[in-house]
Amino acid sequence: MSSKQSSPGGQATTHFGFHEIAEEEKAPRVRGVFSSVARRYDLMNDLMSGGVHRLWKDEMVSWLKPQPGWKVIDVAGGTGDIAFRILGRLEAKGDETGSVVVCDLTEEMLQVGRDRAIDSARLQGLQWVCGDAQRLPFPDRSFDAYTIAFGLRNVTRIEEALAEARRVLKPGGRFLCLEFSHVVLPILGRLYDAYSFQLLPRLGQLVARDRDSYVYLVESIRRFPSQAELADRIRQAGLERPRWRNLSGGIAAIHSAWRL
Repeated sequence: MSSKQSSPGGQATTHFGFHEIAEEEKAPRVRGVFSSVARRYDLMNDLMSGGVHRLWKDEMVSWLKPQPGWKVIDVAGGTGDIAFRILGRLEAKGDETGSVVVCDLTEEMLQVGRDRAIDSARLQGLQWVCGDAQRLPFPDRSFDAYTIAFGLRNVTRIEEALAEARRVLKPGGRFLCLEFSHVVLPILGRLYDAYSFQLLPRLGQLVARDRDSYVYLVESIRRFPSQAELADRIRQAGLERPRWRNLSGGIAAIHSAWRL
């Protein structure tokens, strides 16, 4: 599945949920979605998943095994969930030299993350940068690890974001992606579809006052590549040894790879 298509007039198009739009329209629309829901984003994650997203993120960071002195980039990590977990693991090892750069397309999401960091007195080892996953504002070979959680499906061209991940990783660097994926249990799949298409938009309207953004969320999940297809794309981007772990029957999956 490629996100890049062409309209009859030759204009490159991509998908925004189930809708085809011009490629240059997607990033502003995604930014609009997350600007709208930023202040209720973490609450909605808890409500939508019953708190299970916290376990998924814990599993991701456990698989990462961050090491003392590492410099990590967390892309699309605006509210800081992954960054805080990584720094917590490093602090548990007595490390004060490791750091995380949180890079997100949406300034409002970053502001939520900064506020959370201040509220928890986490002022060291963090940098907040507004930037595009397809054009990361960092030099080649800058980071020991690259993480992205629930963000890859929102980029316009997945292949460009993956190529950027490889570019900014040092040789031997680790790539980890946590994303909603394809349910592997048929009965669970039917229940999940009913929940996603009927209840999530209503929840978005009640809590975030934004039904449309959560309709987009559901549609974007359904358009995202399968576990095997994403692993193949990761390999095509030059990252090696791609593999994945399914979470909650494939509702989410973690993909791992290396720059070797």
